Amino acid sequence: MAPKAGKGEYIETDTGNKVSRKAHISGTQHIILAGRTVIQADVTLRGDLVRPAVPGEKSATSHPVSLAIGRYTILKPRSVLRPPGRLHRGVWTYHPQKIGDHCSIGEDSVVEAAYVGNHCVIGKGAVIGKHVIIKDYVKVLPDCVVPPGMVVPSQTVIGGRPGRIVGEVGDGWGAAGGEGGELREAYRKIG
Repeated sequence: MAPKAGKGEYIETDTGNKVSRKAHISGTQHIILAGRTVIQADVTLRGDLVRPAVPGEKSATSHPVSLAIGRYTILKPRSVLRPPGRLHRGVWTYHPQKIGDHCSIGEDSVVEAAYVGNHCVIGKGAVIGKHVIIKDYVKVLPDCVVPPGMVVPSQTVIGGRPGRIVGEVGDGWGAAGGEGGELREAYRKIG
């Protein structure tokens, strides 16, 4: 009898998502991965932080979405994604978090943004505050701290503590080799 094949580091789903066996994922029923997303070791996804049901209100779905992550998005080791929360009418409530397509979340980053657009790069060690909205084609420099509630316009570079606009990205940035070419190549190399 042939020896049983060893388990790899990544589990690959039907839609091509690659999830590390060492990732910390809570509330999987509240997380949507659009496909070909890579979740590396020690990444923490807090899908268990959802808006509480309000008595008397009809819910459109029995499993509200807490985190929605787009195609060809790479979550690097030790990054943390958790939906933004706030106190509303005396109850702590969470709002959904959406990460766009072709994004890269750097190592040791903490993201509590409400929205991160397409083709965004969040650098190593960056902290994105609650309810931040990051538009498309944005680069957040390493160790940047983006303050809560900030709206980051498209095609900008954010840096510093607290985060502020320090420049603009050039034309064609984020779409090297066609739409998201760099992240597609990185996806193929992982696993």
